Amino acid sequence: INAEYGDVFRMLDQDHSNASLLNNASDTKKPRYISVIIVVGLVIALVVLATLIIVKSEPDAKPSYILYNATIYTAEAEHENITFEAFVVDTKGKFVAVGNNQEIMEKYSHLKKINANGKFVYPGFIDSHTHLMSLGISLTQANLFGCTSPSEIILRLLPFHKHGTWLLARGWDQNLFPTKQFPTKEDLDAAFPDTPVWLRRVDGHAAWANSVVIKIAGDALNKDPYGGEIIRDSNGEPTGIFIDNAMDIIDALVPPMTNDEMHESMQLAINECKKYGLTSVHDAGNDDTVVQIMKEAIDKNKFDLRVYVMIMSSTNDSTPPGKTYGYNEEPEPEHVKWCKLGKLMNYRNKLTVRSAKMYIDGALGSSGAALLEPYSDDPNNTGLILMQPDLYFSVAREWVKCGFQVNTHAIGDHGNRIVLDTYQKIINDLNLQNQDLRLRIEHAQVVSPEDIPRFKNMSIIASVQPTHATSDKGYAESRLGPIRIKTAYAWRSFLNESVLLALGSDFPVEEVNPLLGFYAAVTRKDLKGQPQGGWYPEQKMTRFETLQGFTLHAAFAAFQEKELGSIVPKKFADFIILSEDIMTIDEERIPYVTVESTYLNGELVYTF
Repeated sequence: INAEYGDVFRMLDQDHSNASLLNNASDTKKPRYISVIIVVGLVIALVVLATLIIVKSEPDAKPSYILYNATIYTAEAEHENITFEAFVVDTKGKFVAVGNNQEIMEKYSHLKKINANGKFVYPGFIDSHTHLMSLGISLTQANLFGCTSPSEIILRLLPFHKHGTWLLARGWDQNLFPTKQFPTKEDLDAAFPDTPVWLRRVDGHAAWANSVVIKIAGDALNKDPYGGEIIRDSNGEPTGIFIDNAMDIIDALVPPMTNDEMHESMQLAINECKKYGLTSVHDAGNDDTVVQIMKEAIDKNKFDLRVYVMIMSSTNDSTPPGKTYGYNEEPEPEHVKWCKLGKLMNYRNKLTVRSAKMYIDGALGSSGAALLEPYSDDPNNTGLILMQPDLYFSVAREWVKCGFQVNTHAIGDHGNRIVLDTYQKIINDLNLQNQDLRLRIEHAQVVSPEDIPRFKNMSIIASVQPTHATSDKGYAESRLGPIRIKTAYAWRSFLNESVLLALGSDFPVEEVNPLLGFYAAVTRKDLKGQPQGGWYPEQKMTRFETLQGFTLHAAFAAFQEKELGSIVPKKFADFIILSEDIMTIDEERIPYVTVESTYLNGELVYTF
């Protein structure tokens, strides 16, 4: 007891020394005796509360099995410095009791037992910002991540080349090239003179086409769309690079995926998630076509994941996104359609649709993030506003009116300010000051210092991706300069203002593995351990803050904190077993910890 609760003893002993009411000049021994009884009684009560938490199962559920001989982290704030050893799961796939080995084994001795063999158990990880179908698609295409030149990209593409079929892939990043310049259509033309080639940048906010694609697009490329840019040469001809909304022109030309192809991609993505301990993801931007694919897979019991879908809300009120990746082409705006359909809540406890994904600006890597002042490395550029602010307000307002959560992509400080101003206007306009809206800003990457407290004032959730900081650190300061960089990727600044952080990866922009995000959050280092001490280390998060960001706080960001995100009775038994303790091991070991088992709804869905 003293080893586990020594701090409690010391705290209570200090209270005793200051408790003058217990002192009695005629009998100095009696108060000390009483105090010892009080201290011991309180500690025994605390130990009981800390080691055994039990609730009754639902009427039609019974205790099913025990997991024991583990180090269990619940992710609940009151258990920050406490671990447990065992828990009980019922036939409905929910936790019934959490406690120590002896009391659980004695009380539930008749149940099936799973020996964790001293390993480490955590709530299933929740990724607050993903692109599930895009992940699955990327696993069927050439992997361009990490390529350091256009010639390396061509070599990776060649095995996937089929004459007469569009050659699609993603993952390139010009910042890794020696010149750090955008590639051109000519870089692709020699290898693919007759095949349309369309390659998305790593962040999905720019794409690269060859001359065949440009010829197919024809006159549609004569003018840049609002919120997009077609990079042109000195003669005004497209170079092959399309940024943000300009990509929609080409996306609309790409042949749509078949139903079978979408099902295959979805299964590949789900399998990848299970492998890395993800039991739930927030899918940041899809439509009813993909929602239907999910429902079909759930109905066939081929969906070992929980998904919280954000419906993609077009940046143009009348023109939906392009049809690539299953986006539909119906002229009816998504907010009109879904306000008629209504929210889809807990479909077989796997799928929820109750939020909208909106965009206000581009990305820092492609210099499309909207900044209040020009880019430090591009003085004539302040980025792109993807949606006219008045239109953004009116559409976001409609989503909120019909009960949907609004989650807006904002990366630059100008983009973030527009979103904050718009959210404030919606709250005031609809008189929603006391409503639990849980409005979110996705990325919240570069935020002016005076705007950070506004998140807390409006209870806005910052949905951030720790690996973006370690991936972007090579160019972020050159884009932003020495002043703005100090409130970029500023997790500690948010936490100091009591802003809730929901953590994610943005896969396939980054890798799926949430332990890479965990490592980035607590160290601010890349996988090479650089820079020493961390990149702007004053913005580091603690391990417990990070654990909550990938579990309980992520659940809160989806209105699911009563069902998911921690290991306590009545919640779904979504948990993982890790090979090492990420809360105590040397930080350099965190990225290499293995997920040994993933459980969803109390059932084993992955084992190493």
